[in-house]
Amino acid sequence: MAAASNPPGGTLHVVATPIGNLGDLSPRALDTLKTASAICAEDTRHTRQLLAHYGIERPLLALHEHNEDAIADRLVARLLAGESLALVSDAGTPLVSDPGYRVVRAARAAGIRVSPVPGPCAFIAALSAAGLPSDRFVFEGFLPAKAGTRRERLARLAGEPRTLAFHESAHRIEDTLADMAAAFGADRPAVLARELTKLFETLLDGTLGELQARVAADPNQRRGEFVVLVQGAGEDADARIAEGRRLYAKLSGHLPPSTAAKLASELSGAPRKALYGRGTDEDAVAAP
Repeated sequence: MAAASNPPGGTLHVVATPIGNLGDLSPRALDTLKTASAICAEDTRHTRQLLAHYGIERPLLALHEHNEDAIADRLVARLLAGESLALVSDAGTPLVSDPGYRVVRAARAAGIRVSPVPGPCAFIAALSAAGLPSDRFVFEGFLPAKAGTRRERLARLAGEPRTLAFHESAHRIEDTLADMAAAFGADRPAVLARELTKLFETLLDGTLGELQARVAADPNQRRGEFVVLVQGAGEDADARIAEGRRLYAKLSGHLPPSTAAKLASELSGAPRKALYGRGTDEDAVAAP
């Protein structure tokens, strides 16, 4: 008889798939997809193409942000009944800016074994080739689509000393680079990784201001899928921002917000966008 500590039922395999180059699917991932009772996929049409390339025929179940909560219990029931399921995203490592964590959480709560099958991950691939500090980093995923919310998020990250990693889409990459240059400073070193592992793979490095100009000047650099890596702030950035916010709080009681932010930035050396602080009306202090 199995020990009481053994996980019940089948296994939920979290399987990383290629981000572009199909040759990056590992032998273990291939075997897992071939033998799973079913494959839970973010987009079944996309995953069906991957399976067809390798001659795999397995049942596919749609698992995306709109149905994950609704089907988690059903998937757990199948796992408890002894089935083994594979969880994949459209590309890369599942749950990294993709759905799936609710199902993983539900499976673990039920005592089911969850086994990672590691492989490609876009931001890790970009970081490995960027030449930016990689001993400590922060993954921020996709920034908010709304400009005001995006700028607020970036302002709060201006003093982060670790390398920052973002995903971005083609139709927002220009605006995002412009907002990053404004929030972090146009001279902050960064790397723009585009279409990783694909035919038109490109890694551009330079300052945020330089990358913004290159993307604006070349339509080809506005196509595809992007990872943006930004070098962290200097070691004394937190102190500068703290001092800048202290000065801004004092000056804003006597001066228009935009003037107070400008003076506080000049006196402290902190990025002006980082001084707005929590609870401040960004529109009121935005520079003309």
